[in-house]
Amino acid sequence: MLAVLPFQNLSGNKKHDYFSDGITEEMITQLARLSPERLGVIARSSAMKYRSTKKNVRQIGRELGISYILEGSVRRAGNRVRIAAQLIQVSDETHVWAESYERKVGDILSLQNDVARAAVEEIKLKLAPRHGKPLAAAKAVDPQAYEAYLQGRYQLNRRTSDALHKSVQCFQKAIECDPEYAVAYVGLADSYLTLLDTGHLSTDEATKKADAAAQKALELDETLAEAHSSLGHSAFHQFNWPATEMEYQRALELNPNCASAHFYYANYLSAVGRTEEAIAEARAVLLLDPVSLVAGANLSNILYKAHRYEESLEQALHVLEIDPTFYRAYENVGRAYEQQGKLPEALAAFRKLVASVGRRPNHWAHLAHAHGLAGERRKAAKLLKELEELSKKQHVAPHTFALVFAGLGDKEQTLAWLEKAYEARDEMLPFLRVNPRLAFLHGDRRFQDLVRRMKFPE
Repeated sequence: MLAVLPFQNLSGNKKHDYFSDGITEEMITQLARLSPERLGVIARSSAMKYRSTKKNVRQIGRELGISYILEGSVRRAGNRVRIAAQLIQVSDETHVWAESYERKVGDILSLQNDVARAAVEEIKLKLAPRHGKPLAAAKAVDPQAYEAYLQGRYQLNRRTSDALHKSVQCFQKAIECDPEYAVAYVGLADSYLTLLDTGHLSTDEATKKADAAAQKALELDETLAEAHSSLGHSAFHQFNWPATEMEYQRALELNPNCASAHFYYANYLSAVGRTEEAIAEARAVLLLDPVSLVAGANLSNILYKAHRYEESLEQALHVLEIDPTFYRAYENVGRAYEQQGKLPEALAAFRKLVASVGRRPNHWAHLAHAHGLAGERRKAAKLLKELEELSKKQHVAPHTFALVFAGLGDKEQTLAWLEKAYEARDEMLPFLRVNPRLAFLHGDRRFQDLVRRMKFPE
């Protein structure tokens, strides 16, 4: 196992942070593709937590479970870039290899290839031909396209609404500069799908645009695991289960180190009821992304849907030990407490959830659901009215209202809103069968008919 620590920006200007961050992410991607059967590479979200760290090599090694660390710096001057990199063995903190490179920005891909290959050769891995060939064929990239691509990745990783829309613009600019730049199409697909997951884009619009971008990426390079993962993600939201599984399996065949493919495949397996496989995939993400809060919360979420509430709670609390401000973990804590019948504790968790992120409709719905279960119907109704008013100004997913009515025990309204969720291909509907909050509907023939229409695999 190897980790690429965030490359230092030595350009003397923080506005170039996107460039050094982008180089780091690209190095992770390059190394992950080289020999995935023998070399595991820590994912970006865990690696980036060690930016400007004061921890020593052995501490980082213990936390990530790695044998080697690649660290370096980037100095940008006009149209030229200089990368210095060194490979460190964790066990004795020895510097195994160090080198510096200077090229034009347009030659940056071949430069990254050189660094990746040199690092792997020092680890004495024998590259499989199918992984070595794409690196050897690295071509020059248009400098403006590369700049726009790195800015797009930087904005995508920020995950705010404004940043996500900026990421779309950046990837589109990269494509305009170089229409054959395959990874820019993958970035564009990921931006659309993230806008869908965060409730900022409808399913139809997001999946149509994401499919077109990912398909174009594969026309240019069929071996891009990330493009197959994007297609799987899109197919999942379109309830196309065979395509979902096929694309995730292809992504993981091409690159077993692709943490995002493991992450989304775990959610697919959970949705279709393959519980143990789902938990195994979620744990596989944590091997590649061990200090990722999102990956930790996702494991908690999958354990919750498997009705393993105590384990789900323990995992969510572990995430909060790492970062008490990580709001998604409060959602998992509250839901686990609900299922254990500990409603005061659930309400406390959901209040923290709402307080931590402000006016997000689905988080209000969690709180309203718990108020309903606790018999506090007036408080639930007040939140419901606020959601109705909010829906006049912005998109509020139908499952949000279904959740509130489920807490109130209103079967008719819950089913009515689930029908609307089905018509809209709501992003949460794939979890219809495994959502513990909907268990009270399982005996109703209308719910059973809805499940039948979802055409889940047997």
